[in-house]
Amino acid sequence: MDREVFQEQFGLLGTSPEIKHVIDKIMQVSKTDITVLLQGESGVGKDVTARAIHAMSERKRNNLVIVNCGAIPEGIIESELFGHEKGAFTGANESREGYFEKANGGTIFLDEIGDTPKNVQVKLLRVLENGEFFKVGSSKVQTTDVRVIAATNRDLWEMVKDGSFREDLYYRLDTVQMHLPSLRERQEDIVPIFRKFVQEFSAKYDSVFKGFSDEARELLISYRWPGNIRELKNVAEQLVVLEKSQFIDVERLKKYLKGRQHEGSADNLPMLAESTESNSKTQNDFDRRDRELVFRALVELRNDIGDLKEMIANLVYSQFSQKDIKALPPAVRDEVSREMRDMNIDLSEHSTLGVQSMPGDETQQEVPESEGSALLNFFGGDDIPSIEATEQFLIKQALEKYDGNRRKASETLGISERTLYRKLDQYGLA
Repeated sequence: MDREVFQEQFGLLGTSPEIKHVIDKIMQVSKTDITVLLQGESGVGKDVTARAIHAMSERKRNNLVIVNCGAIPEGIIESELFGHEKGAFTGANESREGYFEKANGGTIFLDEIGDTPKNVQVKLLRVLENGEFFKVGSSKVQTTDVRVIAATNRDLWEMVKDGSFREDLYYRLDTVQMHLPSLRERQEDIVPIFRKFVQEFSAKYDSVFKGFSDEARELLISYRWPGNIRELKNVAEQLVVLEKSQFIDVERLKKYLKGRQHEGSADNLPMLAESTESNSKTQNDFDRRDRELVFRALVELRNDIGDLKEMIANLVYSQFSQKDIKALPPAVRDEVSREMRDMNIDLSEHSTLGVQSMPGDETQQEVPESEGSALLNFFGGDDIPSIEATEQFLIKQALEKYDGNRRKASETLGISERTLYRKLDQYGLA
């Protein structure tokens, strides 16, 4: 089977050198029983690769058992993998086969292998080395004949060094390592894969896709795609269904590209290639990599300031009158007023001293005086607090007001629940 036929059959799309290398390696190892470790970010197609290896192997007529190790609670993962005997624990009313027993003669795919507990790693090592295992609650040795494919989006060697993953198991899994590239590493494949998904969904939903502008095409390529193929497919489906018969320009496309990414860059920030040059640096001459890092930091800071301004405006609007706002320091008061104008909020029309009212809400509720004084005291000193300190203060105030209800707190702060969760994690407030 040649490479193009293989790719079409198993859905491993693309013509970049990176994906061609993966295909060639799959075709090399699939006919053997050698253990394969797939490494790559979430959404790059590790499960599709495992299915392709199994389907090309001599075991293809037997079971392929897929196990997401990260989704199984620690207390039952041993029973799930190796099975248990009747009465082995409370609720074990009958004996049960584990995944290794079900995969006998076939292939077992252990996804997120890095999430397995240390006590289970010892048992995995034994079954990988000689096919032997014990069911939970049994002293009888069981045997199984399986081909093992493991996958992870974590750095297993770093986990070995910090003691969270067994070194002997790492070497046993690392017989053949296969890196699955992210979309960022094969930009030339993004548009062809996107078009393929669009064709499939257009046929499925009997819809017409009228194409996209050059600017939208550039955004498709420059966007970081943190969810990789999975996210690209999701965006293609949404555009076919929700933008039916519409020509896709850059503004329409942006609606479907989600928030800030893990490296801190904005959705529409072009990807920055890492510099491989090792030019000497001088005090007045940053190299390309330095400029990129500074640029990313500035974008992150701009977004954080935007979040903070909106937070302050929403919280102040919900709790204070004109008189209260006048008591704030001039710099803070100007920012709040500007943000409230941008949000089309007229404080004089909706708020009076000591009461809270929202647009469209005819009822008025008493606002405890302590909440108002807390914010005024926080901003009332000579020193302007830092962005981080202000964000933490506002988040704490909102959560205290709503007894920890994060949905109501995020609505009051004017941010999404997702952003609130990120902030709680960032400041260690969870």
